[in-house]
Amino acid sequence: MPPRKLVANPASTARQRDIRGKPSVHRIAVAEGILRLGSRSLRALGNGTVEKGDPLSAGSLAGLSAMKRTSELIPHCHMVPLTGSEVTLRQVTGGVRARARAETHWGTGVEMEALVGVSVALLTVWDMVKYLEKDEGGGYPHTSLGPVKVLSKWKSPEEVPP
Repeated sequence: MPPRKLVANPASTARQRDIRGKPSVHRIAVAEGILRLGSRSLRALGNGTVEKGDPLSAGSLAGLSAMKRTSELIPHCHMVPLTGSEVTLRQVTGGVRARARAETHWGTGVEMEALVGVSVALLTVWDMVKYLEKDEGGGYPHTSLGPVKVLSKWKSPEEVPP
């Protein structure tokens, strides 16, 4: 069967969801993901010999910065004022695990901020070790990202004044 041709609907309109009537409440989301790496990268990470520096520190900073810019990356996301955020990375068997926590007092959740933080953190690590991951043909046979998922989300039942 041939692939379906996608045709834009000229009447379609992109818009953000209206959250004006939603109360500002305390919200927290935690996301996690893993980057699978080959043995050369894992050894270099463990020995602190990655040419570009410390991928875990750089990834953590990149993820934190990305969380603040989620609405610039994902068109339907609102600009959420984060009241707290954290990205941690650690080397695990077979790769690197990232966890991001996003917090706000606002009318919409912070799941996307946490997911963006994890994803950018792990992509930063990949970028820093890609020279160790490439095979003879320039491919990445041992490298993969995912799963990336929301571990938890919480919303206070008590309303907070805007």
